[in-house]
Amino acid sequence: MRIDIITAVPELLAGPFDHSIINRARQKGIVDIRIHNLRDYATDKHKSVDDYPFSGGGGMVMTIEPIDRALSALRSELAYDEVIYTSPDGELFSQKLANRLSCLNNIIILCGHYKGIDQRVRDHLITKEISIGDYVLTGGELAAAVMVDAIVRLIPGAMSDEESALTDSFQDDLLAPPLYTRPAEYKGWRVPDILLSGNDREIENWKLEESIERTKKLRPDLLKD
Repeated sequence: MRIDIITAVPELLAGPFDHSIINRARQKGIVDIRIHNLRDYATDKHKSVDDYPFSGGGGMVMTIEPIDRALSALRSELAYDEVIYTSPDGELFSQKLANRLSCLNNIIILCGHYKGIDQRVRDHLITKEISIGDYVLTGGELAAAVMVDAIVRLIPGAMSDEESALTDSFQDDLLAPPLYTRPAEYKGWRVPDILLSGNDREIENWKLEESIERTKKLRPDLLKD
């Protein structure tokens, strides 16, 4: 899978992909992540990528020309399944959406910045808008990093234990059950006896029951459907 990220502040993405699962997936050739500086596609001597809004008011707006140039350059080399814009009013990012995106071949993520982006970009150049939550960040770079992390770990081969990803919270609209490890007792706090029983069927039943109860208590909205 190839993921191209277009940003006006590439320095913000200098570290998130150089460690842990993402870095190992890159080294294995499972994913190719490329960061593109939007200013490289600006045509004026100041490498400007923003301007004042016609509507007035505070803040600056990302301009259409460098974005169009960047997207055109990438699309001339490769076919992309999605061109995603990180936006506060986009589709809410979820585990299900991460699953769908992990099955694609190539995607572009355009990071929003400043006050916003020229609407014509959203109308004509973007195929999907995604938000990671109902709050506003300084820019879309952190949102892009979150999405890439969630997507890449689902690609076959990215994790040494692929079953781990399949049992994460939200994969089946349930929160994950409680987790325990050694020692079996600490300061009088014991691991549930069922987990030490060796009865795989009963353990799986316990996990499911605990997942349902945790979801009812903490995220009942997940059970509405």
